[in-house]
Amino acid sequence: MRMGPHHLIPGDKSAISGTKVNRSSMRRVVVFARPYSSSIVGFLISILVSAAIALVPPLLFRTIVDTAIPAGDKRRIVVLKIILVVVAMGDAILSIVQRWYSSRIGEGLIYDLRTEVFSHVQKQSIAFFTRAQTGALVSRVNSDVIGAQQAFTSTLSGVVGNVISVTIVLITMFILSWQITLLALILLPLFLLPARWMGRRLQALTREQMQLNAELSTQM
Repeated sequence: MRMGPHHLIPGDKSAISGTKVNRSSMRRVVVFARPYSSSIVGFLISILVSAAIALVPPLLFRTIVDTAIPAGDKRRIVVLKIILVVVAMGDAILSIVQRWYSSRIGEGLIYDLRTEVFSHVQKQSIAFFTRAQTGALVSRVNSDVIGAQQAFTSTLSGVVGNVISVTIVLITMFILSWQITLLALILLPLFLLPARWMGRRLQALTREQMQLNAELSTQM
């Protein structure tokens, strides 16, 4: 993990403005994620299964309302209700599994990143510490590494879960009614454009938050 002095000086926004993720940064991400590869795979599998299970209740309710109730098939209604209860319990168990994987990956990454940053800082020259402010160093070690943890836990689960859910829902919608599905896809850009704008805004606010936290630590 390589950092120059400018990475640790708060207020130097020119050093990070317009910065994009390059290949070397991605390689570093892979290096930190490699020890947790099995946990990440399990995490992604649990997200996949949870997204698939989320479609089961609407389909079961559809069968109950459209088929079982009009036919007066009480036995079928009872069986479908039992399946709904089992699905709900399974979804709750999967939620616990996801939280366990998320905590295992996230806390492990925080430990690894803080250890790596501290080790790197210990190797710097005296001149480095005269340029870098102590509060900024503390902020980088204590606060900024949490952003990397969230990228592997909440962000990863959100992106993967949403992609899987959208894919499965679209396939199911096409099977049930392709006309309504096409109408829904026409309206999709109305939701994507505001989300894209808000994402850029949140990115800028997050960067500003990190800078202000570092400045606050320096001031204190």
